[in-house]
Amino acid sequence: MATKSPYEVEQNADAREVPRRIAYFPRQTPARFQEEKPTEKLVMTFPNLILREVICFQILVIVLAIMALLFDAPLEELANPQHTPNPAKAPWYFLGLQELLHSFPPVVAGVIIPLLVIIALVVIPYVEINIKREGLWIHNPHRTFMMLSATVLAVVLVTGAYGAFSIAVPTLLLYGVAVIPYFKRQETGWIGWLARRSLAEWIMTWFVIVTTVLTLIGTFFRGPGWSWVWPWNPTP
Repeated sequence: MATKSPYEVEQNADAREVPRRIAYFPRQTPARFQEEKPTEKLVMTFPNLILREVICFQILVIVLAIMALLFDAPLEELANPQHTPNPAKAPWYFLGLQELLHSFPPVVAGVIIPLLVIIALVVIPYVEINIKREGLWIHNPHRTFMMLSATVLAVVLVTGAYGAFSIAVPTLLLYGVAVIPYFKRQETGWIGWLARRSLAEWIMTWFVIVTTVLTLIGTFFRGPGWSWVWPWNPTP
């Protein structure tokens, strides 16, 4: 009478779910295995990417040099230490932070929020849902919907309490787009494309949109005293 083995053989390609594994090598198996070909077509960084970046850089330098030769730069008068311009705007790449400073306390806008964004951008790529490169709504869509809704609600309430509607409104609009695949299941078309976006892609999209909105508002819609103005009427 054969004794029952305490082990159960299970076929699974994921080593994280089945850590103990048995390798079976038939006699006809060659000593050297052939490398698995990736499903995606991969190319080397050099020269495929580096050469393209160098060409784009050279084109940009040539265009800037031609513009500098043909057009005079709109320079202002020499700086006067006794006269501070109103409004005193930072360079365009810092105007997003300056716009945050208008709504939040300096420590929150200048330290806490950028630090949280940087931490999120570092941590998200290591989340399991991003390692598998799966869409946001693939596994347990109801739980994902509840967590996403709670997060968006918290962001909107906090930013709305400080009057930072330049963050709250884009967040709500992007949330409305992100939940479309949850209410309407479709594997093809633009809804299917949205359903295949991962969590990291949605967060990066939100970050880029909010940063762009803050920069545009600080550049074109802020006048004396950092009050709201229209680009064609710079006086409040």
